[in-house]
Amino acid sequence: MKWEVRVAYRRGVQDPEGETTKSALEMLGYGCVEEVRSAKLFIIEGECTREEVEQMCRRLLANPVSQEYEIRRVE
Repeated sequence: MKWEVRVAYRRGVQDPEGETTKSALEMLGYGCVEEVRSAKLFIIEGECTREEVEQMCRRLLANPVSQEYEIRRVE
């Protein structure tokens, strides 16, 4: 079984990497960019249940105070 876990900062929480990337894109002439947010993607393979992956997110992969996560099973 394969799972994808996307972890990103919650809206309203400062995202330094996203802000730096947005500034760099603007300096390169891409004035169309309104917002850039960074995220990490974890790919977890093994005989894990969704509940186990959820527990991994809460215990290690995401900071519940400042980050949100999305879990998706990959075929």
